[in-house]
This record gives sequence, C-alpha cells and structure tokens, in this order.
Amino acid sequence: MKKIGVLGLMAALAVTGAVAFLPKGVMAAEDSDQTISQGVYIGDVDVSGMTQEEAKKAVEDDMSEAKAANITLKVDDQETVVSAGDLGLSWANEEVVQEAAELGKSGNIIKRYKDKKDLENESRKYDIDYFVDRSSIQKVLEEKEDVFNREPTDAQLSTENGAFEVVQGENGIELNVEKSVKKILKSLKTDWDGKNTTIELAADIKEPECTTEDLASITDVLGTATTYYGSTTGRNKNVETGVEKLNGHILMPGEEFSVTDAVVPFTEENGYELAPSYESGKVVDSYGGGICQVSTTLYNAVLNAELEVLERHNHTMIVTYVDPSKDAAIAEGLMDLRFANNTDYPIYISGYAYGGELTFTIYGHETRDPNRTVEYVSETTGTTTADGVALYATDQPVGYLSQTQGALQGLTAVLWKYVTENGETTKEQVNSSTYQATPVCYDVGVNTDNPTVAAAIQSAIANNDLDQVQAIISGNYGQTSTATADQAQSESQAQDQTQSESQAQDQQQSESQAQSDSAADNTQGGDGSSTPDVALPDDPTNGAVIE
Repeated sequence: MKKIGVLGLMAALAVTGAVAFLPKGVMAAEDSDQTISQGVYIGDVDVSGMTQEEAKKAVEDDMSEAKAANITLKVDDQETVVSAGDLGLSWANEEVVQEAAELGKSGNIIKRYKDKKDLENESRKYDIDYFVDRSSIQKVLEEKEDVFNREPTDAQLSTENGAFEVVQGENGIELNVEKSVKKILKSLKTDWDGKNTTIELAADIKEPECTTEDLASITDVLGTATTYYGSTTGRNKNVETGVEKLNGHILMPGEEFSVTDAVVPFTEENGYELAPSYESGKVVDSYGGGICQVSTTLYNAVLNAELEVLERHNHTMIVTYVDPSKDAAIAEGLMDLRFANNTDYPIYISGYAYGGELTFTIYGHETRDPNRTVEYVSETTGTTTADGVALYATDQPVGYLSQTQGALQGLTAVLWKYVTENGETTKEQVNSSTYQATPVCYDVGVNTDNPTVAAAIQSAIANNDLDQVQAIISGNYGQTSTATADQAQSESQAQDQTQSESQAQDQQQSESQAQSDSAADNTQGGDGSSTPDVALPDDPTNGAVIE
C-alpha cells in the first residue's frame, strides 16, 4: 500500500474544509430545479422562474413587438416608414436561453455557489442579438426609392424684352441602395433598442445635364430661316401649334433631335385641326395639315447653322413655300427630320409663328470665322408632266363632279452648299430630290340605285376616263335603250350637273384668288432666296401622311 505524500494530504484537507463551510443545498452535484434562477433577464424580458420553453416564448413575444417597431427611413426632408419585420428582423442568438437556464446550476460546486451569490446581489442580463436580412432590406429600398429619388432640373432659357434670361436648374437626388443597406444593418445590429427609430439613408447628388454655366454660352445666332403662311384657318392653326411645340428646345453637344417626336401625335387632343394635305396623291383633310412647312422652315435654319442633318425627306410632290430640295417632309411612323448638335456648346431652338410669318432661329456660341459665308442654291435638273386626269370616287350621287386639284409639274432637283472662305469658294451637294408629276384631280359621285350606271361610273373612274364620266352624267353612254330607261334619272342628274359645274367654277375662282393672293408674299430662306407661297398641301409618300 502506497503512502500519501504530505502535499497531497494537505490539498485534500483544504478541499474538505472548504466544502464543509458551503451551504447544505449546494452540496448536490447538480441542482435538480429546471427553472431559471431569480434575477435573470434576456434583453428586457425577466425570465426568472421560467423553464427554457417558457423563456423562449417570452422572448419571442418580445421580438414580435420589436418586429412591429416603426423604422423611419429618411433622406433630407423625404421619408417613409416601414416595420423592422419588413427589413427581415429575426432573433439571432436563441442559445442564450440555455445559458440563462444553466446559470447557478452548472459547473463545479464553487462556480454554482458563486453564481447564486452574484444573483443575490445583482441581476444578470443576457443581450439579444438581432439578425437583419440584407436581401429584405435591399428589396424594401428598391421598392421605396421613388420616395427619395428626384430628377435634376436642367437650367432653362426664357426671353424677357427680347433678351435671354437663364432660369437656374436644380440638383437631383438618387438613393444609394448599397450604402443605405449597410447603414440600416449597422443601426439595427449595434445601436437599436427594439423601439421606434429613424435612420438617415445614403444618397448621391445628381447634377443637371444643362447648367446655368452651360446656357451662359448661348449668345449668338447660328442660323435662321423664314417662310410665310396663310391659308385655311385649320392650316394656320396647325403651323402655329407645331412651332409652339418646337420652340424652346435645348440640345447639348452631341445630342440628337427628332422633329416628328416633338410634334406628334397629330390629333385634335394635341392641338391640331383638320386642314388640306396630300394622301396618295389626292387632297384630303387631315389633322395636322401644314406641319411640313414647320419642319421645312426649321430645316433651312438648321442648314444655315451648319448642324449635322441625320435624316431628311423631300415631299412626293412639289411645294411652293421653298425652292426644290429645300423642303423637309415629316410623317408619323414614316419619315422624320432629325439633326444633331455638332458644336461644342448647347444650342437653343427659337420658333415664332404669327400673322403669316414663320421663323426659326438657332442660337448657340459662334466659333466660325466671321469672314466665312455660306449659301445654299437649288438646281432643277429635270422636269416631267402628268397626262390625263385622276378620278376619285366619292360618296355623292351620280352627277357630282368636282375638280379638287390642278395639275402639278414633276421635277428632280439638287441642293448645293457654297462656302466662301479666304477668297476661295467650295461646292458641296447637300441632297437630291424627286417630285412626282400630278394630273388634274376630280371627285366623282358614285351613289345610285341603278346597277348599270353604278358599274359604268366605277369603270370610268378605274380608267381615269373623264369623257366617259361626263357622258354617264349626261346620259349619253351605252345603247340608246339604256339611256331611255334612265331618262328620269338623267334629268335629275342634269340638275346635279348644273350644281356641280357651279361648285367647280366657284372652286376654280377660289384657287385662282388664293394663288393671286399668295403670289404677293415672298418666301425668304436663310440664304436669301425667295419663292411665291401658294398654300398647296405637301405629300410625303405612301398616303396617310400630312404636309
């Protein structure tokens, strides 16, 4: 049998003595009580005397209140309120319940004794760790960013007493989602007490594309052009409406501009009225008739400013308010006038239409040599004429015959640009145009209960046979028996013919007067050329297009 050393014996006696002085209840290896000791808190929840299950439920109930807390998200003076639950709040350290339950009930005798003594003097609080879901935060911010985002307002130009005044622009605000997610995570995980709170989000400043400094450079006239208008009330209104929609546009360097996009749709709701225009080579009333004189005048101002023309189309048939190849037809969905600001400074489009005078002026910062001159010259390279007539059916009774349009000459043309600089002149082709010849056009009534007459009149129209139409109207067509059978109708048609001829005579007098009146006006282009302004409609191709 081995002997116990002196030191080992002394240590054993010391432990035995210490145990002798412990309270009797601490002598057990483990406390059999399954409830949490008194004075224990998890967060702000007193879990004393609770089982682990009871304590967990109590904390979860407290978490429900935390999830319902209002979190005010704010950027400057804009704010929105969401719940903490919306941000994906959850309880991250549920294991703390077991730690609370084991306090004073686990470990060696001395530790258990010490823990219980500490609780008699001071309660023990376990912190709740919150988990916030990053993806939930990002989703909320993306849904709410319109509350905070504000587009910048570009500086604008206004005219006062004939002089430009710059209207100050404003910066915009754009929510920085990534940085804001981090701010919310930090706030809720470190500084939050589970109650209502406000979090200032991160946002970036968006400066306007066009600033006051940019517009201060607009001091010079780069190009201008004027045409003259005066026709039906509807056409005049359409010209003025189109100019109003184009006036005031600012183009930054490199920016492109679509005239069609700026003036459509051609509807009554958009300010347009019915006015004469060409459709498939025929005069019809369309909303927006006259708008091509607006695009044409702007085209000439753009040429004189020497901006880059990206798209331009001539009319199908000749117009008379500018020289050939100086026109620019537009039609919704079919053709456009597009150009770009190829200068290093902003440009401003100024449009004016009043009292029959239509003017566009392009303002910007002049960098061209003041001794440099530019002139645009139209050259007609060929002409054509259309034979015969064009007949169109109309829902009028047989006997109705009305001339709607005189013959128009067709031609081909080229526009040349002459630049004189340092005593030398260069010549450059700008565009080429082809205009169709158009015969005299008539509307023919086709409404009748007589199938023989109906078939005959339709055949005459299909063949553009004016003589046959006139024969049908007078009753001198086909066999005598047919004419006799239709004698009663012919007498009625003779009366219609008399009325139709009177209408045709009135219209010819009106057209003659319009040409006489418009011949007194001059169309002044930016290059100094002039032509009489006869208020003929314009006709881009394929029909369903307006002038």
